Amino acid sequence: MSTPTKAPGGTLDRVFHLSANHTDVKTEVMAGVTTFMTMAYILAVNPSILSAAGMDAGAVFTATCLASILATVLMAVFANYPFVLSAGMGLNAYFAYTVVIKMGYSWQMALAAVFVEGVIFILLSLTNVREAIFNAIPLPLKHAVSAGIGLFIAFIGLQNCKLVVESATLVGVYNFADNAADFRTVGITVLLAIIGVLITSILVVKKVKGNILWGILATWVLGILCQVTGLYDPSVLGSVLPDFSNGIAIPSVLPTLGQLDFSKVLSLDFLVVVFAFLFVDMFDTLGTLIGVASKADMLDQDGKLPKIRGALMADAVGTTAGAVLGTSTITTFVESASGVSEGGRTGLTSLVSAALFGAALFLSPIFLAIPSFATAPALIVVGFLMVGAILKVDFDNAFDAIPAYITLIAMPFMYSISEGIAMGTISYVVINLFGGKERRNTISVVMYILAILFVFKYILI
Repeated sequence: MSTPTKAPGGTLDRVFHLSANHTDVKTEVMAGVTTFMTMAYILAVNPSILSAAGMDAGAVFTATCLASILATVLMAVFANYPFVLSAGMGLNAYFAYTVVIKMGYSWQMALAAVFVEGVIFILLSLTNVREAIFNAIPLPLKHAVSAGIGLFIAFIGLQNCKLVVESATLVGVYNFADNAADFRTVGITVLLAIIGVLITSILVVKKVKGNILWGILATWVLGILCQVTGLYDPSVLGSVLPDFSNGIAIPSVLPTLGQLDFSKVLSLDFLVVVFAFLFVDMFDTLGTLIGVASKADMLDQDGKLPKIRGALMADAVGTTAGAVLGTSTITTFVESASGVSEGGRTGLTSLVSAALFGAALFLSPIFLAIPSFATAPALIVVGFLMVGAILKVDFDNAFDAIPAYITLIAMPFMYSISEGIAMGTISYVVINLFGGKERRNTISVVMYILAILFVFKYILI
């Protein structure tokens, strides 16, 4: 981590307090570039995931860029922190695969749920309620939610690349021998995805900056070579070559802009969806903010982040605006830690990343041409990076560990983040209720209320 010795001067210093934060313009610019490189994969992954819900991939790409720019700029303005925001991994999968595909909501209704969640988050960010809710949820469940989301998106990655397929045992592994006739259409993509996981894993082990993005690009390039040499037949899954026939242009956001359907807003099922978005967004954001800020020595003597209200507000406004534009929940990316490691300490780092999101708008043919078999390794490896949170749970304490375990397994096996949250909450309350007075004292009023609401959900829906 670099520590500049020469204090910078000028307007940027006055606006971002560079010298007071022991940094300079060059360091902040490099940090911003680094953060963007480590999270630019979202521009390929998010359209791929949300298009599974029936949304226009080009519009999602543009919406993701615009929402990322807005939220990240607000982070710089409201808090002057080097954090960058975009469509949250896990939340986008929940949007597409649980809310739309499994529960049967239209993507327009799902966007309405994201919008409502964002408005609630804005209101909570103006008060101290968010801290009260955050503190009411037991820490083991918070860790389990993060790890469970990791398994969930890894499972989606395995399905997207066809490595895991339906079988007599519900799921099974793709059989190359039985599908030899389809090798040039499907089999080769499964093989490329496996190679992509290995490439990305090696890059992670070697601590290469932008490892997830480079893994996607490497897998995609191999796919292009296979198509050019005839090893891959694009007639089934489509061409992997970028289409520049319309020149370099920004895809229209109109197919998703303002497409929010509030017709089910008062239904219990809709409220559960909103709560799941809010729960994951709030804890993911707070956890990321505290974790990255701790790495940058930004916490005060009490371990609190001084301008956390402004940071949360940037997240909440970004989510609300993102829903209007046409993308899933916007959240602070843990990849911001990569920029912090490069010495980024102020909002100038964020602005540099935001500017690069703006530049990426003109590269849509490249990002939209990246196939699902190339983004699948990213989902699988990001899942690995998230699942490690379960190690923070004390498995010698069964009162905490069993609900955490239930939360962890429910998400991938029930194919739903919200089911994991519900099962974990109910099991925590019930198990600790019968654990004696000391354990009962660990159950907050908020947890009792949530458990009752979730029980009614299963009874009534």
